[in-house]
Amino acid sequence: MIPLLRNAQNYLQRNCVRFEDEVFTYNDLLSRSHSIASFLLNGQSHLNGARIAYLVNPDFDYVSIQWGIWRAGGIAVPLCVKHPVPSLSYVLSDTTASHVIYSSDFKTTIQELETLHQDIPMTHVAHLNAEPCELPEVHLEEDALILYTSGTTGNPKGVVLSHSNLNAQINALIEAWKWSKNDTILNVLPLHHIHGIVNAMLCPLYIGAEVVFVERFTPKNVFSAFLSGKINVFMAVPTIYFKLIAFYEELSSKEQEGISAVLKQFRLMVSGSAALPVSVLEKWKKISSHILLERYGMTEIGMAISNPYDGERRPGHIGQALPGVSVKIVQEDGEEVAPAAQGEILVKGSNVFSRYWNKKEATAKGFTQDGWFKTGDMAVFDKGYYRILGRNSVDIIKSGGYKISALEIEEVLRKYQGINECAVVGIPDDEWGELIAASLIVERETEIDLSALDAWLRTRIPSYKLPRHYIFQEDLPRNVLGKVTKNVLKEIIKDQIS
Repeated sequence: MIPLLRNAQNYLQRNCVRFEDEVFTYNDLLSRSHSIASFLLNGQSHLNGARIAYLVNPDFDYVSIQWGIWRAGGIAVPLCVKHPVPSLSYVLSDTTASHVIYSSDFKTTIQELETLHQDIPMTHVAHLNAEPCELPEVHLEEDALILYTSGTTGNPKGVVLSHSNLNAQINALIEAWKWSKNDTILNVLPLHHIHGIVNAMLCPLYIGAEVVFVERFTPKNVFSAFLSGKINVFMAVPTIYFKLIAFYEELSSKEQEGISAVLKQFRLMVSGSAALPVSVLEKWKKISSHILLERYGMTEIGMAISNPYDGERRPGHIGQALPGVSVKIVQEDGEEVAPAAQGEILVKGSNVFSRYWNKKEATAKGFTQDGWFKTGDMAVFDKGYYRILGRNSVDIIKSGGYKISALEIEEVLRKYQGINECAVVGIPDDEWGELIAASLIVERETEIDLSALDAWLRTRIPSYKLPRHYIFQEDLPRNVLGKVTKNVLKEIIKDQIS
Protein backbone atom coordinates (compact mmCIF):
# COMPACT_ATOMS: atom_id res chain seq x y z
CA MET A 1 0.00 0.00 0.00
CA ILE A 2 1.30 3.47 -0.86
CA PRO A 3 2.40 5.48 2.23
CA LEU A 4 -0.32 8.13 1.88
CA LEU A 5 -3.07 5.53 2.27
CA ARG A 6 -1.20 3.46 4.84
CA ASN A 7 -0.59 6.50 7.06
CA ALA A 8 -4.30 7.33 7.17
CA GLN A 9 -4.92 4.14 9.16
CA ASN A 10 -2.90 5.68 11.99
CA TYR A 11 -5.26 8.67 12.29
CA LEU A 12 -8.71 7.08 12.05
CA GLN A 13 -10.40 9.26 14.66
CA ARG A 14 -8.70 12.51 13.70
CA ASN A 15 -10.41 15.12 11.54
CA CYS A 16 -9.15 15.14 7.97
CA VAL A 17 -11.55 17.41 6.02
CA ARG A 18 -13.79 20.26 7.12
CA PHE A 19 -16.25 21.84 4.69
CA GLU A 20 -18.56 24.53 6.01
CA ASP A 21 -20.24 22.89 9.04
CA GLU A 22 -19.37 19.31 8.06
CA VAL A 23 -16.36 17.55 9.56
CA PHE A 24 -14.99 14.21 8.32
CA THR A 25 -12.46 11.89 9.92
CA TYR A 26 -9.77 9.77 8.31
CA ASN A 27 -11.99 6.76 9.04
CA ASP A 28 -14.76 8.45 7.02
CA LEU A 29 -12.32 9.05 4.18
CA LEU A 30 -11.06 5.47 4.10
CA SER A 31 -14.59 4.09 4.26
CA ARG A 32 -15.97 6.34 1.51
CA SER A 33 -12.95 5.88 -0.78
CA HIS A 34 -13.21 2.09 -0.34
CA SER A 35 -16.83 2.21 -1.50
CA ILE A 36 -15.90 4.38 -4.51
CA ALA A 37 -13.01 2.07 -5.42
CA SER A 38 -15.35 -0.92 -5.25
CA PHE A 39 -17.83 0.85 -7.55
CA LEU A 40 -15.12 1.63 -10.09
CA LEU A 41 -13.72 -1.89 -10.02
CA ASN A 42 -17.15 -3.38 -10.68
CA GLY A 43 -15.85 -6.92 -10.34
CA GLN A 44 -12.37 -6.29 -11.75
CA SER A 45 -9.32 -7.01 -9.62
CA HIS A 46 -7.40 -3.86 -10.69
CA LEU A 47 -8.12 -0.85 -12.93
CA ASN A 48 -4.61 -1.19 -14.39
CA GLY A 49 -4.11 2.51 -14.91
CA ALA A 50 -7.51 3.35 -16.40
CA ARG A 51 -8.00 7.11 -16.48
CA ILE A 52 -10.88 8.30 -14.30
CA ALA A 53 -11.82 11.97 -14.74
CA TYR A 54 -13.82 13.93 -12.20
CA LEU A 55 -15.52 17.33 -12.20
CA VAL A 56 -16.09 18.11 -8.53
CA ASN A 57 -15.68 21.18 -6.34
CA PRO A 58 -13.08 21.11 -3.53
CA ASP A 59 -14.68 19.25 -0.63
CA PHE A 60 -14.82 15.83 1.02
CA ASP A 61 -16.21 14.25 -2.17
CA TYR A 62 -13.20 15.46 -4.13
CA VAL A 63 -10.72 13.82 -1.74
CA SER A 64 -12.79 10.62 -1.51
CA ILE A 65 -12.95 10.29 -5.30
CA GLN A 66 -9.23 10.88 -5.72
CA TRP A 67 -8.38 8.28 -3.09
CA GLY A 68 -11.01 5.87 -4.43
CA ILE A 69 -9.47 6.01 -7.91
CA TRP A 70 -6.03 5.33 -6.47
CA ARG A 71 -7.22 2.48 -4.26
CA ALA A 72 -8.75 0.81 -7.33
CA GLY A 73 -5.49 1.12 -9.29
CA GLY A 74 -6.65 3.93 -11.58
CA ILE A 75 -5.11 7.22 -12.69
CA ALA A 76 -6.88 10.33 -11.37
CA VAL A 77 -7.63 13.07 -13.91
CA PRO A 78 -9.02 16.13 -12.09
CA LEU A 79 -10.91 18.47 -14.41
CA CYS A 80 -10.84 22.24 -14.00
CA VAL A 81 -14.24 23.35 -12.72
CA LYS A 82 -13.97 26.66 -14.64
CA HIS A 83 -12.93 25.32 -18.02
CA PRO A 84 -15.38 25.48 -20.95
CA VAL A 85 -16.76 22.28 -22.46
CA PRO A 86 -14.29 22.16 -25.41
CA SER A 87 -11.32 22.20 -22.98
CA LEU A 88 -12.86 19.47 -20.84
CA SER A 89 -13.70 17.44 -23.93
CA TYR A 90 -10.08 17.67 -25.07
CA VAL A 91 -8.84 16.18 -21.78
CA LEU A 92 -11.34 13.32 -21.96
CA SER A 93 -10.29 12.51 -25.51
CA ASP A 94 -6.58 12.91 -24.90
CA THR A 95 -6.56 10.63 -21.83
CA THR A 96 -9.13 8.23 -23.34
CA ALA A 97 -10.92 8.47 -20.01
CA SER A 98 -12.96 5.40 -19.13
CA HIS A 99 -15.27 7.14 -16.65
CA VAL A 100 -16.32 10.62 -15.55
CA ILE A 101 -17.54 11.44 -12.03
CA TYR A 102 -19.34 14.71 -11.35
CA SER A 103 -21.27 16.60 -8.69
CA SER A 104 -24.57 18.46 -8.95
CA ASP A 105 -23.06 21.87 -9.74
CA PHE A 106 -21.94 20.57 -13.14
CA LYS A 107 -25.05 18.81 -14.47
CA THR A 108 -25.39 21.20 -17.43
CA THR A 109 -21.74 20.79 -18.38
CA ILE A 110 -22.01 17.02 -18.12
CA GLN A 111 -25.08 16.98 -20.38
CA GLU A 112 -23.01 18.70 -23.08
CA LEU A 113 -20.09 16.33 -22.54
CA GLU A 114 -22.40 13.31 -22.77
CA THR A 115 -23.42 14.32 -26.29
CA LEU A 116 -19.76 14.55 -27.30
CA HIS A 117 -18.58 11.39 -25.52
CA GLN A 118 -21.44 8.92 -25.63
CA ASP A 119 -19.06 6.03 -25.04
CA ILE A 120 -17.89 7.32 -21.64
CA PRO A 121 -20.10 6.54 -18.61
CA MET A 122 -20.69 9.59 -16.43
CA THR A 123 -21.79 9.07 -12.85
CA HIS A 124 -23.06 11.50 -10.22
CA VAL A 125 -21.03 11.31 -7.02
CA ALA A 126 -24.15 10.36 -5.05
CA HIS A 127 -24.42 7.14 -7.06
CA LEU A 128 -20.90 5.88 -6.31
CA ASN A 129 -22.15 3.22 -3.96
CA ALA A 130 -21.05 -0.39 -3.89
CA GLU A 131 -20.48 -3.09 -1.33
CA PRO A 132 -16.82 -2.92 -0.28
CA CYS A 133 -14.77 -5.52 -2.11
CA GLU A 134 -11.16 -6.63 -1.81
CA LEU A 135 -8.93 -3.89 -3.19
CA PRO A 136 -5.75 -4.38 -5.20
CA GLU A 137 -2.26 -3.72 -3.92
CA VAL A 138 -1.14 -0.38 -5.38
CA HIS A 139 2.60 0.19 -5.76
CA LEU A 140 4.67 3.36 -5.78
CA GLU A 141 5.85 2.89 -9.36
CA GLU A 142 2.27 2.93 -10.69
CA ASP A 143 0.94 6.11 -12.36
CA ALA A 144 -1.29 8.17 -10.10
CA LEU A 145 -2.22 11.49 -11.66
CA ILE A 146 -2.44 13.33 -14.97
CA LEU A 147 -2.45 17.13 -14.71
CA TYR A 148 -2.70 19.36 -17.75
CA THR A 149 -0.30 22.23 -18.30
CA SER A 150 -1.52 25.47 -19.81
CA GLY A 151 1.04 25.58 -22.59
CA THR A 152 1.71 28.84 -24.45
CA THR A 153 1.46 27.11 -27.83
CA GLY A 154 -0.65 24.19 -29.01
CA ASN A 155 -2.89 22.05 -26.86
CA PRO A 156 -2.12 21.50 -23.18
CA LYS A 157 0.09 18.51 -22.35
CA GLY A 158 -0.85 15.87 -19.79
CA VAL A 159 1.84 15.52 -17.11
CA VAL A 160 1.97 11.96 -15.77
CA LEU A 161 2.94 11.71 -12.09
CA SER A 162 3.47 8.37 -10.36
CA HIS A 163 2.73 7.58 -6.72
CA SER A 164 6.50 7.60 -6.27
CA ASN A 165 6.72 11.15 -7.66
CA LEU A 166 3.95 12.34 -5.33
CA ASN A 167 5.50 10.56 -2.37
CA ALA A 168 8.85 12.27 -3.00
CA GLN A 169 7.22 15.69 -3.37
CA ILE A 170 5.20 15.27 -0.19
CA ASN A 171 8.11 14.05 1.93
CA ALA A 172 10.36 16.89 0.78
CA LEU A 173 7.80 19.48 1.87
CA ILE A 174 6.96 17.77 5.16
CA GLU A 175 10.64 17.87 6.06
CA ALA A 176 11.32 21.39 4.76
CA TRP A 177 8.16 23.06 6.08
CA LYS A 178 7.89 21.01 9.30
CA TRP A 179 4.35 19.74 8.81
CA SER A 180 2.75 18.05 11.82
CA LYS A 181 -0.54 16.31 12.55
CA ASN A 182 -1.55 19.34 14.64
CA ASP A 183 -1.69 21.62 11.60
CA THR A 184 -4.89 22.88 10.00
CA ILE A 185 -4.69 24.46 6.55
CA LEU A 186 -7.27 26.50 4.67
CA ASN A 187 -7.11 25.34 1.04
CA VAL A 188 -8.56 27.86 -1.44
CA LEU A 189 -6.41 26.76 -4.38
CA PRO A 190 -7.64 25.10 -7.60
CA LEU A 191 -7.52 21.32 -7.32
CA HIS A 192 -6.42 20.64 -10.87
CA HIS A 193 -2.99 22.15 -10.14
CA ILE A 194 -0.01 20.74 -8.24
CA HIS A 195 -0.08 23.65 -5.75
CA GLY A 196 -3.55 22.89 -4.48
CA ILE A 197 -3.33 19.10 -4.72
CA VAL A 198 0.11 18.34 -3.28
CA ASN A 199 1.22 21.37 -1.24
CA ALA A 200 -2.10 22.23 0.36
CA MET A 201 -3.95 18.89 0.46
CA LEU A 202 -1.81 15.75 0.22
CA CYS A 203 0.91 17.06 2.54
CA PRO A 204 -1.48 17.61 5.45
CA LEU A 205 -3.38 14.37 4.74
CA TYR A 206 -0.10 12.42 4.67
CA ILE A 207 0.81 13.58 8.17
CA GLY A 208 -2.63 13.35 9.83
CA ALA A 209 -3.45 17.06 9.72
CA GLU A 210 -6.76 18.73 8.76
CA VAL A 211 -7.74 20.44 5.49
CA VAL A 212 -10.45 23.11 5.50
CA PHE A 213 -12.36 24.05 2.34
CA VAL A 214 -14.79 26.94 1.82
CA GLU A 215 -17.74 26.91 -0.57
CA ARG A 216 -16.12 29.56 -2.76
CA PHE A 217 -13.21 31.92 -2.55
CA THR A 218 -13.94 35.46 -1.43
CA PRO A 219 -11.74 37.58 0.83
CA LYS A 220 -14.61 37.72 3.31
CA ASN A 221 -14.90 33.91 3.42
CA VAL A 222 -11.14 33.55 3.87
CA PHE A 223 -10.95 36.03 6.73
CA SER A 224 -14.00 34.44 8.35
CA ALA A 225 -12.21 31.09 8.27
CA PHE A 226 -9.11 32.70 9.75
CA LEU A 227 -11.14 34.27 12.55
CA SER A 228 -12.47 30.84 13.55
CA GLY A 229 -9.11 30.34 15.24
CA LYS A 230 -8.71 26.82 13.79
CA ILE A 231 -6.33 27.65 10.92
CA ASN A 232 -2.55 27.86 11.35
CA VAL A 233 -1.25 27.25 7.78
CA PHE A 234 -2.17 29.11 4.58
CA MET A 235 -0.89 28.97 1.01
CA ALA A 236 -1.92 31.14 -1.90
CA VAL A 237 -0.83 32.77 -5.13
CA PRO A 238 0.22 36.46 -5.17
CA THR A 239 -3.12 37.50 -6.69
CA ILE A 240 -4.99 36.11 -3.68
CA TYR A 241 -2.75 37.98 -1.24
CA PHE A 242 -3.30 41.14 -3.30
CA LYS A 243 -7.09 40.69 -2.99
CA LEU A 244 -6.90 39.95 0.73
CA ILE A 245 -4.84 43.08 1.30
CA ALA A 246 -7.29 45.24 -0.66
CA PHE A 247 -10.22 43.83 1.36
CA TYR A 248 -8.36 44.29 4.65
CA GLU A 249 -7.60 47.94 3.87
CA GLU A 250 -11.33 48.66 3.57
CA LEU A 251 -12.13 47.29 7.04
CA SER A 252 -12.47 49.30 10.23
CA SER A 253 -9.49 49.62 12.56
CA LYS A 254 -11.14 47.28 15.06
CA GLU A 255 -11.74 44.59 12.40
CA GLN A 256 -8.17 44.96 11.17
CA GLU A 257 -6.80 44.52 14.68
CA GLY A 258 -8.83 41.33 15.15
CA ILE A 259 -7.57 39.82 11.90
CA SER A 260 -3.96 40.79 12.53
CA ALA A 261 -4.05 39.26 16.01
CA VAL A 262 -5.27 35.93 14.60
CA LEU A 263 -2.80 35.89 11.69
CA LYS A 264 0.10 36.53 14.04
CA GLN A 265 -0.56 33.10 15.60
CA PHE A 266 -0.19 31.22 12.28
CA ARG A 267 2.69 28.78 11.93
CA LEU A 268 3.31 29.13 8.19
CA MET A 269 2.21 31.25 5.24
CA VAL A 270 3.42 30.45 1.72
CA SER A 271 3.24 32.19 -1.66
CA GLY A 272 3.89 30.53 -4.99
CA SER A 273 2.89 29.78 -8.61
CA ALA A 274 3.96 33.27 -9.70
CA ALA A 275 6.50 35.90 -8.76
CA LEU A 276 5.56 37.65 -5.52
CA PRO A 277 5.91 41.45 -5.76
CA VAL A 278 8.03 42.73 -2.87
CA SER A 279 5.37 45.40 -2.27
CA VAL A 280 2.78 42.67 -1.61
CA LEU A 281 5.19 40.80 0.68
CA GLU A 282 5.83 43.96 2.70
CA LYS A 283 2.15 44.87 3.04
CA TRP A 284 1.26 41.32 4.14
CA LYS A 285 4.04 41.40 6.70
CA LYS A 286 2.54 44.55 8.25
CA ILE A 287 -0.89 42.89 8.38
CA SER A 288 0.12 39.43 9.59
CA SER A 289 3.60 39.79 11.14
CA HIS A 290 4.70 37.01 8.74
CA ILE A 291 7.27 37.08 5.95
CA LEU A 292 5.69 34.95 3.26
CA LEU A 293 7.70 31.84 2.37
CA GLU A 294 8.34 31.87 -1.38
CA ARG A 295 9.05 28.64 -3.22
CA TYR A 296 9.44 27.42 -6.79
CA GLY A 297 7.83 24.52 -8.56
CA MET A 298 5.81 23.46 -11.57
CA THR A 299 3.48 20.68 -12.67
CA GLU A 300 6.28 18.48 -13.98
CA ILE A 301 8.43 18.59 -10.84
CA GLY A 302 6.22 19.52 -7.91
CA MET A 303 8.22 21.79 -5.62
CA ALA A 304 11.98 21.98 -6.21
CA ILE A 305 13.26 25.09 -4.45
CA SER A 306 12.12 26.88 -1.30
CA ASN A 307 13.07 29.62 1.07
CA PRO A 308 13.88 28.17 4.49
CA TYR A 309 11.29 27.56 7.18
CA ASP A 310 13.87 28.66 9.74
CA GLY A 311 16.33 31.27 8.57
CA GLU A 312 16.30 34.19 6.18
CA ARG A 313 13.43 34.43 3.71
CA ARG A 314 14.94 36.72 1.15
CA PRO A 315 12.42 38.88 -0.78
CA GLY A 316 12.55 38.33 -4.52
CA HIS A 317 14.32 34.99 -4.11
CA ILE A 318 13.02 31.41 -4.10
CA GLY A 319 15.62 29.89 -1.78
CA GLN A 320 17.55 26.62 -2.05
CA ALA A 321 16.89 23.15 -3.43
CA LEU A 322 14.50 21.04 -1.35
CA PRO A 323 15.60 17.73 0.24
CA GLY A 324 16.14 15.04 -2.39
CA VAL A 325 16.08 17.51 -5.29
CA SER A 326 19.10 18.38 -7.46
CA VAL A 327 19.17 21.77 -9.19
CA LYS A 328 21.65 23.43 -11.52
CA ILE A 329 21.74 26.45 -13.83
CA VAL A 330 23.08 26.03 -17.36
CA GLN A 331 23.86 28.07 -20.44
CA GLU A 332 22.22 27.47 -23.81
CA ASP A 333 24.97 24.96 -24.67
CA GLY A 334 24.20 22.93 -21.54
CA GLU A 335 27.31 23.98 -19.59
CA GLU A 336 26.83 25.12 -16.01
CA VAL A 337 27.06 28.88 -15.58
CA ALA A 338 29.60 30.75 -13.49
CA PRO A 339 28.44 31.96 -10.04
CA ALA A 340 25.87 34.79 -10.25
CA ALA A 341 25.47 34.30 -14.02
CA GLN A 342 22.02 33.72 -15.50
CA GLY A 343 20.86 30.52 -17.16
CA GLU A 344 18.09 27.95 -17.31
CA ILE A 345 17.07 25.93 -14.24
CA LEU A 346 17.47 22.16 -14.64
CA VAL A 347 16.03 19.74 -12.09
CA LYS A 348 16.57 16.07 -11.31
CA GLY A 349 15.14 13.82 -8.58
CA SER A 350 12.40 11.38 -7.62
CA ASN A 351 9.98 14.32 -7.65
CA VAL A 352 10.28 14.75 -11.44
CA PHE A 353 7.50 13.39 -13.65
CA SER A 354 8.00 10.44 -15.96
CA ARG A 355 6.50 11.65 -19.24
CA TYR A 356 3.90 13.72 -21.05
CA TRP A 357 0.86 11.60 -21.82
CA ASN A 358 1.16 10.13 -25.33
CA LYS A 359 3.74 12.75 -26.36
CA LYS A 360 7.09 11.03 -26.79
CA GLU A 361 8.65 13.86 -28.78
CA ALA A 362 7.65 16.53 -26.24
CA THR A 363 8.94 14.30 -23.42
CA ALA A 364 12.29 13.82 -25.14
CA LYS A 365 12.65 17.57 -25.74
CA GLY A 366 11.92 18.24 -22.08
CA PHE A 367 14.95 16.34 -20.78
CA THR A 368 18.69 16.45 -21.36
CA GLN A 369 20.42 13.26 -22.47
CA ASP A 370 21.55 12.60 -18.90
CA GLY A 371 18.06 12.96 -17.43
CA TRP A 372 17.80 16.57 -16.23
CA PHE A 373 14.40 18.21 -16.75
CA LYS A 374 14.59 21.54 -18.57
CA THR A 375 12.22 23.90 -16.78
CA GLY A 376 12.37 26.78 -19.27
CA ASP A 377 12.79 29.18 -16.33
CA MET A 378 15.77 31.50 -16.15
CA ALA A 379 17.48 32.25 -12.85
CA VAL A 380 20.69 33.18 -11.09
CA PHE A 381 22.25 31.69 -7.95
CA ASP A 382 22.80 34.82 -5.89
CA LYS A 383 24.68 34.61 -2.57
CA GLY A 384 23.33 31.17 -1.69
CA TYR A 385 19.74 31.76 -2.95
CA TYR A 386 18.15 31.15 -6.33
CA ARG A 387 16.45 34.15 -7.90
CA ILE A 388 14.00 33.72 -10.77
CA LEU A 389 14.36 35.98 -13.81
CA GLY A 390 11.33 34.57 -15.61
CA ARG A 391 10.22 32.20 -18.35
CA ASN A 392 12.71 32.01 -21.18
CA SER A 393 9.81 32.24 -23.65
CA VAL A 394 8.07 35.37 -22.33
CA ASP A 395 9.95 36.94 -19.40
CA ILE A 396 13.48 37.09 -20.84
CA ILE A 397 13.64 39.95 -23.33
CA LYS A 398 16.47 39.82 -25.85
CA SER A 399 17.19 43.38 -26.92
CA GLY A 400 20.33 44.73 -28.58
CA GLY A 401 22.36 41.71 -27.52
CA TYR A 402 21.24 41.92 -23.89
CA LYS A 403 19.09 39.40 -22.00
CA ILE A 404 16.83 41.43 -19.73
CA SER A 405 14.45 40.08 -17.09
CA ALA A 406 10.93 41.44 -17.43
CA LEU A 407 10.28 40.44 -13.81
CA GLU A 408 13.12 42.65 -12.55
CA ILE A 409 11.78 45.66 -14.44
CA GLU A 410 8.27 44.97 -13.13
CA GLU A 411 9.54 44.88 -9.55
CA VAL A 412 11.19 48.29 -9.98
CA LEU A 413 8.19 49.80 -11.77
CA ARG A 414 5.90 48.90 -8.87
CA LYS A 415 7.96 51.22 -6.67
CA TYR A 416 7.26 54.24 -8.88
CA GLN A 417 4.74 56.64 -7.40
CA GLY A 418 1.33 56.29 -9.00
CA ILE A 419 1.82 52.79 -10.47
CA ASN A 420 -0.35 50.12 -8.86
CA GLU A 421 0.50 47.17 -11.12
CA CYS A 422 2.32 46.45 -14.35
CA ALA A 423 3.39 43.79 -16.83
CA VAL A 424 6.50 43.97 -19.00
CA VAL A 425 6.85 42.15 -22.33
CA GLY A 426 9.19 42.09 -25.30
CA ILE A 427 7.75 43.29 -28.62
CA PRO A 428 9.44 42.04 -31.85
CA ASP A 429 11.51 44.76 -33.54
CA ASP A 430 13.74 44.58 -36.63
CA GLU A 431 16.46 46.85 -35.20
CA TRP A 432 16.66 45.74 -31.56
CA GLY A 433 15.32 42.20 -31.76
CA GLU A 434 12.78 43.10 -29.09
CA LEU A 435 11.61 46.37 -27.60
CA ILE A 436 10.63 46.51 -23.93
CA ALA A 437 6.98 47.47 -23.49
CA ALA A 438 5.22 47.96 -20.17
CA SER A 439 1.50 47.93 -19.58
CA LEU A 440 0.77 50.08 -16.53
CA ILE A 441 -2.21 50.25 -14.22
CA VAL A 442 -2.05 53.56 -12.37
CA GLU A 443 -3.85 55.15 -9.48
CA ARG A 444 -7.05 57.03 -10.31
CA GLU A 445 -6.64 60.44 -11.88
CA THR A 446 -2.89 59.88 -12.25
CA GLU A 447 -0.90 60.60 -15.38
CA ILE A 448 2.58 59.15 -15.80
CA ASP A 449 5.32 61.26 -17.42
CA LEU A 450 6.91 58.55 -19.54
CA SER A 451 10.13 60.52 -20.09
CA ALA A 452 10.57 60.96 -16.35
CA LEU A 453 9.76 57.29 -15.79
CA ASP A 454 12.35 56.26 -18.38
CA ALA A 455 15.03 58.41 -16.74
CA TRP A 456 14.13 57.06 -13.30
CA LEU A 457 14.45 53.47 -14.50
CA ARG A 458 17.92 54.12 -15.92
CA THR A 459 19.18 55.00 -12.44
CA ARG A 460 17.80 51.80 -10.88
CA ILE A 461 18.47 49.01 -13.39
CA PRO A 462 22.17 48.59 -14.25
CA SER A 463 21.50 46.70 -17.49
CA TYR A 464 19.05 49.31 -18.69
CA LYS A 465 21.29 50.91 -21.35
CA LEU A 466 19.25 51.01 -24.55
CA PRO A 467 16.33 53.06 -25.87
CA ARG A 468 13.04 51.58 -24.68
CA HIS A 469 9.40 52.12 -25.54
CA TYR A 470 6.70 52.20 -22.88
CA ILE A 471 3.05 51.87 -23.74
CA PHE A 472 0.49 53.17 -21.28
CA GLN A 473 -2.47 50.81 -21.68
CA GLU A 474 -5.36 52.98 -20.53
CA ASP A 475 -8.19 50.61 -21.40
CA LEU A 476 -7.11 47.63 -19.29
CA PRO A 477 -9.27 46.97 -16.20
CA ARG A 478 -7.46 47.13 -12.86
CA ASN A 479 -7.14 43.37 -12.36
CA VAL A 480 -6.63 42.36 -15.99
CA LEU A 481 -2.91 41.70 -15.64
CA GLY A 482 -3.64 38.76 -13.38
CA LYS A 483 -5.87 37.24 -16.04
CA VAL A 484 -4.12 37.96 -19.35
CA THR A 485 -1.10 35.92 -20.37
CA LYS A 486 1.96 37.82 -21.51
CA ASN A 487 1.62 36.36 -24.99
CA VAL A 488 -1.85 37.91 -25.24
CA LEU A 489 -0.55 41.17 -23.80
CA LYS A 490 2.13 41.29 -26.49
CA GLU A 491 -0.58 41.20 -29.16
CA ILE A 492 -2.61 43.92 -27.43
CA ILE A 493 0.40 46.24 -27.29
CA LYS A 494 1.54 45.39 -30.84
CA ASP A 495 -1.92 46.37 -32.10
CA GLN A 496 -1.70 49.69 -30.26
CA ILE A 497 1.76 50.43 -31.67
CA SER A 498 0.63 49.72 -35.22
